[in-house]
Amino acid sequence: MEIHLIRHTTPLVEKGICYGQTDLDVTSSFHEEAQNIFQQISHFNYQSIISSPLQRCAKLARQLFPEKKVSFEQSIMEINCGSWEMQHWDEIPKSELDPWMADFVNTRIPHGESYVDIYDRVTQFFESLEPLPQPIALVTHGGVIRSILSHITKTPLEKSFEAFSIRYGCVVQLTLQNNKWVYNTLHNPQFEKEQHHPSK
Repeated sequence: MEIHLIRHTTPLVEKGICYGQTDLDVTSSFHEEAQNIFQQISHFNYQSIISSPLQRCAKLARQLFPEKKVSFEQSIMEINCGSWEMQHWDEIPKSELDPWMADFVNTRIPHGESYVDIYDRVTQFFESLEPLPQPIALVTHGGVIRSILSHITKTPLEKSFEAFSIRYGCVVQLTLQNNKWVYNTLHNPQFEKEQHHPSK
């Protein structure tokens, strides 16, 4: 089996804003970023293309694979940030934020998901991919890619941000060798550090 995990390009959102399933557009650098991704994957003959339905992924999938059918799958959407969507991290009420900061893996965002929630739905979907024609391209989000990498490497979720660098436009190749998944980062462009927590 061979599966490639492709993260969307830079989203059109101010740094420090909490976003998950908000349907953000992409920035003006989209075509340049997409071309850089294409140069890394153009020699692969993908047989199955699956994308998150959010437009920052859907636009990239159609740009990279204009001649192929793209299937859209809600299971590989980003974490649902509930009532925190599009709030500035520094303005989220402390009474809500503190329990999450103390245990972001298991604590559910108000009206949204926990890290375990996204991990469970993503890994269930990942385990269902085997019958599909290979190789497979998944155009998706950082939280989804970290969930999959944590799953195949048995990395604790609380350590996944330290363990895996997943920047915008990142491409990670997964291959199944002797019944064990091996991953290789094909592309991980440099960007300004993202902010997915309060500044202090």
